[in-house]
Amino acid sequence: MKLYYAPTSPYVRKVLVLLKETGQFDDIELVTAGGTPLEPGANPLQLNPIGKIPTLERPAGPALYDSRVICRFFDDRVQAGLYSSAARQWELLTLEATADGMMDAAILGVYESRLRPEDKRFAPWVDAQWAKITQSLSALETRWMSHLSGPLNIGHIAVGCALGYLDLRFADRDWRKGHDALASWYEDFAKRDSMTSTEPPAQ
Repeated sequence: MKLYYAPTSPYVRKVLVLLKETGQFDDIELVTAGGTPLEPGANPLQLNPIGKIPTLERPAGPALYDSRVICRFFDDRVQAGLYSSAARQWELLTLEATADGMMDAAILGVYESRLRPEDKRFAPWVDAQWAKITQSLSALETRWMSHLSGPLNIGHIAVGCALGYLDLRFADRDWRKGHDALASWYEDFAKRDSMTSTEPPAQ
């Protein structure tokens, strides 16, 4: 199987961390890809019409895309149980969606400064994206910490990768301030081999 990826993508990192944690990393070949909404670059449009990464090319069957779909596929492939079962799976899926929403907002903020000409940048847009992130951080701090304890689940992986991306792109905004429990949890989680081995390069 081929995984189209870029090392700085938090969505790609989520898949890579899951592969490391479930012993499937050696089952895939990494293929460098990447682009922007304005220029698809090396993204695999022939496999994923949305033109995004990660995209998983399989030897049989259509390619899979969206990190949530790919993570679910690999979890099911080895019955890792990262999504739990019965009622709790809906909570974990919601926690994963919260983390992915933080990634979405962060990337939109990055695009505003990197893709728009300087005279057309709109600071309130970036602030609005950051407001989504801070609201999500507060929700994680007050509502979801119990789900971030105990055995590894998809919520751990998604939140860990989202927070890592904030460190990469928005270190100056200091997401840890006012989120002591979450910061303490992340300090420990970030030390896992799956996280240290997938840490993105500073770009």
